Amino acid sequence: MATPDVFPHAVPEQEAYQALTVARRSVEPALRSAVDTLPEDMRRIARYQFGWTDEHGRPSDASGGKALRPALVLLAAESVGGSADAALPAAVSVELVHNFSLLHDDLIDTDDTRRHRPTAWTVFGSDAAILAGDALLSLASGVLADSGNPAALSGVRLLNTTVQELIQGQATDLAFEQRGDVDVAECQRMAEAKTATLLATACELGALFAGAEPRRVEQLRHFGHALGLAFQHVDDLLGIWGDPDTTGKPAYSDLRARKKTLPVVFALNSDTPAGQRLTTHYHQSSGSETDPADIADLVDTAGGRTWSHAETDRLLTRALSHLDAAELTARTDELSALAHLVTRRDH
Repeated sequence: MATPDVFPHAVPEQEAYQALTVARRSVEPALRSAVDTLPEDMRRIARYQFGWTDEHGRPSDASGGKALRPALVLLAAESVGGSADAALPAAVSVELVHNFSLLHDDLIDTDDTRRHRPTAWTVFGSDAAILAGDALLSLASGVLADSGNPAALSGVRLLNTTVQELIQGQATDLAFEQRGDVDVAECQRMAEAKTATLLATACELGALFAGAEPRRVEQLRHFGHALGLAFQHVDDLLGIWGDPDTTGKPAYSDLRARKKTLPVVFALNSDTPAGQRLTTHYHQSSGSETDPADIADLVDTAGGRTWSHAETDRLLTRALSHLDAAELTARTDELSALAHLVTRRDH
């Protein structure tokens, strides 16, 4: 398990990767123990989702994700002078909620690939994947409630509120697909609910479970929120221009589905010739004959790519300002390095 000395000093990028690696190693035993309490059918799907087994239940070394949210929990706890061990249940809970959302999102979006292998619903069926997601969500609250931490009850309330926001964000995202009048402010609010709120909660839970004073809890939450929205910009950019070998998802999947992502919505509202042409193509039915590469070029020409790059930089600066304002006692370098890493644009 993690201790106050588990994040050794290194150059910034190495610090970030070390933080993710340490978080994954620290959280996985507790995460496995929690998953083992699920009913057998749900346990089988959860183990596949986390990359521990293949579709036949045999051990696998598939990726279980970056462990970004658990890393934020543990680093936030240590940054205010607390113990990573004390915050471990919170780290497990946010990873369970994250994977609940992925199980449901993959089915809603009919995505057939995640982390370079078939999505759970394509392997086990739609109904089973929904139930497995529900099981992970229920388990997340139970892990917090059973932690024995003085902040457990507040943590459960916070997590439940976060899940409600996340669900509303997903519902809004779906509604956007049927609308042609989505503006940039609406899209940003959707991204805040769908993505930023869980990163904000990860930071807040870590600080709460470490017994931090309210001003530091608040600043760390603001840090996570700004970082989460920046992260969504990067994710949307990668969803258009990212390398499938890196992202683990098919090229142009969001464009094929006519998703109203941040750079797309900016381009649609740009009042430029490219934006007007994009509007015409985007209001055709998904799967139409328009080459998605041509649609991506229109998003770029209309300014969507440049705007999302600029927003990513602006939000990263905001996140780091909240980190400074928190006046942390430790782990500032690691949190800063992690923020830079997850907003890096490899495309």
